[in-house]
Amino acid sequence: MRLFACLLLAATLVIPQSIFTRRAPGFALPDQNQRIHDLQDYRGRVVLIEFLQTGCPKCLELTPTLKEIERKYSGRVVILAVVLPPDNMDTVARFRKEHGVTWPVLFDCGQMTASYLRLTPDNPTVHFPHLIVVDPRGIIQADLHYDSEAGKMQLGPLSQLIDGLLKGQKPPVQ
Repeated sequence: MRLFACLLLAATLVIPQSIFTRRAPGFALPDQNQRIHDLQDYRGRVVLIEFLQTGCPKCLELTPTLKEIERKYSGRVVILAVVLPPDNMDTVARFRKEHGVTWPVLFDCGQMTASYLRLTPDNPTVHFPHLIVVDPRGIIQADLHYDSEAGKMQLGPLSQLIDGLLKGQKPPVQ
């Protein structure tokens, strides 16, 4: 029995982390222009899904990082922001204008957010901001969130992760 436990532990250290990830739940949500964004439309590309509140100061700290990613990976990485009520068309329009946000901001009533963040009656709280990294195959590779103890977003080596996911990928046809 002890040998089996040692082998199991060794396998978890050797097996790639992607085996322990999960498929990104599908969604189809409208943006501020009423265009529907379906995750399937972005298959074959790295997708960053940002969960935010437009009035959240911590969420604003992530915006410059996302702008840099958008610039650095032009066309190879898709950024989608997701908001919940009480955010609305007016708050989103103001947020996009004031902060120069060019990526789509999608409106969710809660179901999509709940499925991504695994909200349950035992885990009902959404912590903003939150960033999900989905690989070109539609698998969640990272779930990054604001660390209140550290007082900042825990992004780790986000560019390294994206570079690794893009390695060997052909640029999408625009």
